[in-house]
Amino acid sequence: MKSPLLLLALAVTSFSKAREINVADHGIVPGKDVTLPVYLLLDSIKDEAGVTLKFPKGTYDFYPENAYEEFRAVTNHDNSLKRMAFPLFERKNFTLDGGGSTFMFRGRMSPVIVASSEGTTLKNFSIDWKRSFHQEMKIVESNHEEQTFVAKIDREAYPYTVKGGKIMWDHYNFQMEFGNNMVFDPETRSPIFNTRDYKVNGRNIKVQEVGKNRIKVKSPTNKKQPPVGSVLVAYGENPFTRLAQAIHLDQSKDTKLENITVYAGGGMAVIAERCDNVHLNKVSVTSTKERTISTRADATHFLGCKGLIKVENCLFEHMLDDSINVHGAYVRIDEYLGDRKFICASSHPQQWGFVFAEKGDEIAVLSRETVLPHFNATVEDVKWLNEERVIITVSKVPEKIPEGPLSMENLTWYPDLIFRKNITRENRARSVLVTTKGKALLEENYFFSQMHGILIEGDNKSWYESGGVGDITITNNIFENIGFEGGAAYPLLASPLLTPDQRMGEGHYHRSVSFTNNTVKSFNGLLAQAKSVKGLNISGNKMEVSGDYPNHYNYPSIDLHYCDQVSIKNNTAKGFAQPLVIKQQANTTAVTIEGNTGFESK
Repeated sequence: MKSPLLLLALAVTSFSKAREINVADHGIVPGKDVTLPVYLLLDSIKDEAGVTLKFPKGTYDFYPENAYEEFRAVTNHDNSLKRMAFPLFERKNFTLDGGGSTFMFRGRMSPVIVASSEGTTLKNFSIDWKRSFHQEMKIVESNHEEQTFVAKIDREAYPYTVKGGKIMWDHYNFQMEFGNNMVFDPETRSPIFNTRDYKVNGRNIKVQEVGKNRIKVKSPTNKKQPPVGSVLVAYGENPFTRLAQAIHLDQSKDTKLENITVYAGGGMAVIAERCDNVHLNKVSVTSTKERTISTRADATHFLGCKGLIKVENCLFEHMLDDSINVHGAYVRIDEYLGDRKFICASSHPQQWGFVFAEKGDEIAVLSRETVLPHFNATVEDVKWLNEERVIITVSKVPEKIPEGPLSMENLTWYPDLIFRKNITRENRARSVLVTTKGKALLEENYFFSQMHGILIEGDNKSWYESGGVGDITITNNIFENIGFEGGAAYPLLASPLLTPDQRMGEGHYHRSVSFTNNTVKSFNGLLAQAKSVKGLNISGNKMEVSGDYPNHYNYPSIDLHYCDQVSIKNNTAKGFAQPLVIKQQANTTAVTIEGNTGFESK
C-alpha cells in the first residue's frame, strides 16, 4: 500500500504537469484571421498532456487559406480533404475552453476534429459561419395556375447569381445549385404542415430577376406553389451538402462537450464514430435570430460507439434532420474466401472509411433477407483493401455457410444511452432515432418534430443502420404535435425497415420496449406503431387533443404487427372526436389490453 505522503506527492506532480495557456499570450486575438497561429500553437503542444487552451471572450475568425488540411473520412458525411481549425489528434486530457467566445468560419471548413484522443473536453464557445450552408427566401407572390412564385431574398446574407434561367448561390469559395429545398413557417421556424406538397424540383426551374433582391421562379412540376409569407429554404444537391460538419469525434475515449452552441454547419453539429463514452451537457444547436435554419443535417449522431452516450440539458432546434441518432452499421458480405475469411463492404457510400471492426470485436453474421442473425464469432484479423472493402477473419464459422445474401454487424460497439431533460423542436425529420443493443433511457424530454417522435428502426435497406434494441425505456416525456408532415407519423415507431425483398423471420428484431407515463398533445390521435417487437409496454400515457394542425384520424392510434408479449394499460385520451383505435394485425400474440380510457380495440 502506498503511503499518504507518496499519494500526495503523486497528486501534486500530476497537477503540476497540467497547465493553462492563454491564447492572447501567443498573439491570438479577436478581429483578425487566427487560423494559422491557432494551428501552430496546437502543433507546439501536441505531445503535452493535461493542457487547457483558454480563449478570452471575443469573436475569433477562421479562414480556409492557411488551415491545416488532411483527407478525412467522416461517417454519414462526404469524405474529402478537410481544412480544420482545431485538429486535436492523439491528445490526452486536453481542454479547449472558449471562454464564451464565438468561432466564426468561412467556406467549407471543419471547425473541431477530435481523433484518437482520450479525456478531451470542449466547452464554452459557439460555432458559426459568416455565410451559412443554406439559403432562405421569403415568398411574396404565388400563382398556382402559372406555376410560378416570386421570392424576396436578403442578398447580403444569401448572395446569388442568375444566368441562363438558373440561379447559383454564392458562398465564400464555392457556388451551390438550388437543389433540395423545404418550406418553413417564419414564425415557428419549423416546416409548414404538409411541407412536402410544396417541394420545388430545383433541376427543372427557370429563374429570372424581377427587381431588387427578387426572383421569379417557374416551377412546372409543382402542383402547389409555396404559400405567400412562407420561407423557402434551399440547400443544394448531394453529394456537396455534407462536407463541413461542426464537431467530429473519431476513435476517442471519454469526451465531454459542455456549454457549446452550434448555429450552422455544412453537415451535422456533432458526429461521433467509434468513440467510447461521450457526454454532452448544455449543448445547443439552434439558428441565429436572422436565420430560420441551423444545421444542414442532424444535431448529434453516434455510429459504432460504446460505453455511455449521455446527452443532458440540451436544446436542438431548426435542424434539417434529427436531433440524435444512435446506431451501428451493417456491412455487406460480398464473398466467403474460405479459411474463415469474408470480403465485406460498407453498404452506404457515406460509411466508407468507417472503422467497422478490429481484432477482438465480437460480430454477428446475419441474413440480409430477415435481418436476423445466423451465428456469432470473434474478429481475429482485419485487412483493409480500400475505404469501402475489408477482409475480416473470424474465429469460427459453421460447417456450412448460410445460404442467401449475408451481412455482418459489430456486437461489441453498441453504447448505453441516457437522453434526459433535452428539448427537440421545430426541426425537419424526427426527434430521436435509437437502435442500440445497449440499455437506453429517454426521460423528461420535450419533443416537437415534423416526423416520428422516437424512431426505433434498424435497416438493411437505405442507411444500413444496425442495432435491434434490447432494453429501452421512454418515460415522462412530452410529445407535442408530432407528425405535422401530414402522414402516419407516431410519437413512437418501433420497426425494422424492410425492402419488398425482405421478410419477417422466425424471431423478433426489437425487444423490451417500454413507453410509459408520457404526455402526448396530438392533432392526429397517433400514439405508437410497433412491428417485430417482443416485450412491448405502452402504459400510463396521457393523450390530449391539440388544435394546432388539421385533425384527421386515418390510422390506428396504436398499431401492432408481428409483436409478442404486449401490455397496453391505463392510457387515457381526452378531447378527440372519436375513440382512438388499438389495432392488432399480422401475427401479434400475447396481448393484454385493459384500463384504457378513450380507446377502443379492434
